[in-house]
Amino acid sequence: MTLQFLTEEESAAVDAALLTTPEKFLTRLTLSTGKLLLYIAKDIGTTVEALNNEQIIAWFEADSKRKQTEGIEASVLKWDAKDLADLPVD
Repeated sequence: MTLQFLTEEESAAVDAALLTTPEKFLTRLTLSTGKLLLYIAKDIGTTVEALNNEQIIAWFEADSKRKQTEGIEASVLKWDAKDLADLPVD
């Protein structure tokens, strides 16, 4: 399963919207968050409406652990944190 946060078309639609720069940022963040929540729900076999904070946190922890143990390409979220020294490794 691959996750694309915003397509070029979606980004262009936000750019064209009559919004301030901070509002455009928040719009992009909200659209991306919606897609990520759908991804998380599908990944753990539930609905977005049924997701709870603990499940979301656990999903992020699992993705972070995958990144640490298997490399960035194994994780869903591809951002690269330079300093992971403060994270506990089980």
